[in-house]
Amino acid sequence: MISLTRRNLLKGAGLALAPAVLTACAGNAGSTGPGTLTSKARLPEPYTLPLPILTPAKPVRSSAAGDHYEMALKESTAEILPGYSTTIWGYDGTFPGPYLTARSGTPMVLRQTNLLPVPIATHLHGGITPPAQDGFPTDLLYPRSLAHVAAGHTSHGHHGEHATMHDPLAQVSTHQRTYTFPMQQRAAMLWYHDHRMDFTGAQVWKGLAGMCVVRDEEEEKLPLPRDDREVPLFLCDRAFDVDGQLAYPATDPTLLGAPGMDEPIMGGAQGDVILVNGSPWPYLEVAAVRYRLRLVNASNARRYELRLDGPAESQFIQIGGDGGLLEAPIRHTTLRISPAERFDVIVDFSSYAVGSTVTLVNLADTGQAGRVMRFHITHRAADNSAVPKQLSDLPRLAPEGARRRLVFSRNGSQWQINGKPFDPAVPHLRPAFGTTEHWSVLSVERHPFHLHGSFFQVLGRGSSGPGPYDSGWKDTVELSPGAEIHLAVRFDAYRGRYLAHCHNLEHEDMAMMATLQVT
Repeated sequence: MISLTRRNLLKGAGLALAPAVLTACAGNAGSTGPGTLTSKARLPEPYTLPLPILTPAKPVRSSAAGDHYEMALKESTAEILPGYSTTIWGYDGTFPGPYLTARSGTPMVLRQTNLLPVPIATHLHGGITPPAQDGFPTDLLYPRSLAHVAAGHTSHGHHGEHATMHDPLAQVSTHQRTYTFPMQQRAAMLWYHDHRMDFTGAQVWKGLAGMCVVRDEEEEKLPLPRDDREVPLFLCDRAFDVDGQLAYPATDPTLLGAPGMDEPIMGGAQGDVILVNGSPWPYLEVAAVRYRLRLVNASNARRYELRLDGPAESQFIQIGGDGGLLEAPIRHTTLRISPAERFDVIVDFSSYAVGSTVTLVNLADTGQAGRVMRFHITHRAADNSAVPKQLSDLPRLAPEGARRRLVFSRNGSQWQINGKPFDPAVPHLRPAFGTTEHWSVLSVERHPFHLHGSFFQVLGRGSSGPGPYDSGWKDTVELSPGAEIHLAVRFDAYRGRYLAHCHNLEHEDMAMMATLQVT
């Protein structure tokens, strides 16, 4: 195993570091790709368990300040695999967390109580939020048991001899904090997850993630499938030990000491069990009509290439992405979804006979990781839905400001952006507020690029135009090995501190993030 100290990673940054050890990527292994963990528990036969249906959570109250939700972050148990009681960490003790619903223009006020043994930092992924509400990795909510650590303003949530560097801008809370999300944005499928510095991968793996849908009048006027024919699908993967517990080889299983993970997953953690809405390889009974599937790739590092195993007409009709509706529908025979991306698609089951099945498969892998879920066509029904040729009007961003470059690379056994590891106190870039800039992002390995604080538009890949999955407003986009992507980026909501980073969570935990200061 290879290990690096945070002192060496941030050498020259002028920060005083304690001797905490960070396990780095597999420099001698010769491979930077994700590593798949193998389950030892007894696994169910695929397509034998029903899909859990995520029902929208209701606010505890509504006021002039917005819709108010309350969550307790706590340890709980769930029967993910039949016959096993699996310990999870969950928002309200569930996995996935509560399915939140927001209204465009109506603030969502979320009060969280941390009953876990570790700090957390919740990020609303896809939310256009003020910096203080964005879930910056050092803006930690500590449990009461670590109040003495919170008082010391350490950035990683370590205690005792493992206390680490001081972030002078960190906003630290103990036991409870309230997030206020303005929701001045269009309808879209968002999600939320823990973003604690150095420990995001392990804590999300334990269950700290959920979905959030934003509604608005523009979308509701369209004759799209709705109610029980609009199905949120939260995709992720996990591995389980012989006792049915979540298997993640963290350097310190308590997640309170030195950060890091074992070498096999330093390129990203993948499990061999595909979960949809928290259930392994489930099935869903559907009528022979159109359905709207709201897909979120909530995996730590796994990318999917989804395909329906039916006839040629069984295509995905994409109507939306990360930032909401597209201008017009796009037909795909496959969907390539990198970690953190969202796809909003229509699937028409009317061409299938009653009693037949349609299987959603993953062409990016084989064996049980190549299976996702199955649809059972049980009956015919009336269908008054339609997919309009025109969905929305989207402005085209034309860069007129600075040209910037971000290079995602590996230097020996370090993940870096522009040759530097993450430093929360020192910005990599200072984007200009209210100006559309041209960003070029280059990658040596495969990385999902994610931007906080703004959506962007893809101008092109290399010397070509945008790819088939690049349409509309994006906040996450996949970079293939050796690829360059050109983006139109405009911050016009808030000034302050945000992030750009790799959304392979293990890469992110090993310092592949860049601080941005929007000025």
